Amino acid sequence: MRSWIQQLQKMEKRRECSIQWKTVQHRQIGENRIPQSICFESEEALLRMIGKLGEAERFQYDASRLLEHFPQLRDWVIRYPHKILLHHQQWESIITVIEWFLSHPQAGIYLRQIDLAQIDTKFIEQHRKVLTELLDQTLPATAINSEYTGIKGFESRYGLRSKPLLIRFRILDPALRLSGLSDLTLSVEEFAVLDLGVETVFITENEINGLVFPEYSKSLVIFGLGYGLQPLQQVLWLKASEIYYWGDIDTHGFAMLDQIRHYLPQARSMLMDRQILLLHRQFWGREQHPTQRMLRYLNEEEQRLYQQLLNHSHATNLRLEQERISFPALLQALDVCRKS
Repeated sequence: MRSWIQQLQKMEKRRECSIQWKTVQHRQIGENRIPQSICFESEEALLRMIGKLGEAERFQYDASRLLEHFPQLRDWVIRYPHKILLHHQQWESIITVIEWFLSHPQAGIYLRQIDLAQIDTKFIEQHRKVLTELLDQTLPATAINSEYTGIKGFESRYGLRSKPLLIRFRILDPALRLSGLSDLTLSVEEFAVLDLGVETVFITENEINGLVFPEYSKSLVIFGLGYGLQPLQQVLWLKASEIYYWGDIDTHGFAMLDQIRHYLPQARSMLMDRQILLLHRQFWGREQHPTQRMLRYLNEEEQRLYQQLLNHSHATNLRLEQERISFPALLQALDVCRKS
């Protein structure tokens, strides 16, 4: 305390601040005179006192450079001074990247194709978070696709080409194979123009399930997409197909069923009912992170089982993984599909 007071007294002697004092009585150390308030004569004196003079100088320099190019970022600069300091070494490069996007709205090229001196693809990838905040405020609305958010949606949000989503599928009808090939992986765009004469499409999350699907007339099975089902809405021929979805019997499995039915309303579930659950009691597991979404597209029976899972009616956080369901149960389910 004495050391701190002595430091303030030295500053007061140098006319860097003025101090109002007050006297306090202490039963052990007696009467003491301590500062009650301090008025600093300059910003520099205050910053020196709190040990932030160097950081403030760096902030002023970087903020001035940024606002010189993009005055519309003034509110952002005031609100996030710590972000200005965090990227002290990168601002010249960040400014260059923003200017490139302003000059090339909706460029339609891959990130790897951006040609900027001394700035490589990795730099943009590593700074997508701050670039997103800045581009949202500097680019015109016509250059931003607001459907895409987050770091993963960076390329699509700002008109760049993103790594194509791949769809893996197996053709279950030997008569429809392409040059004898049955296990294929295509981009969504290529899959959307596929013309095989398929009438039935099975969708399952688990890779092994997709690989063991038996032969089935005029059909194929899509697998391994997880929650990445949204791109399937681009495949128009699926809307005219018979769709079956097979997922885990847990809260996330029903959430994915709800999702696919949002895009393909005709989709029906298979091997996701209470009877299958009870027949495979010995294979029950535990769901680590259940979801509690409101699922609007489940039918009455599916909704009932989903609510039972949420309420732990059969077991706490119950989960029956699809790969634990017996193969004969799959064959029997496919027979039912053929007859329906």
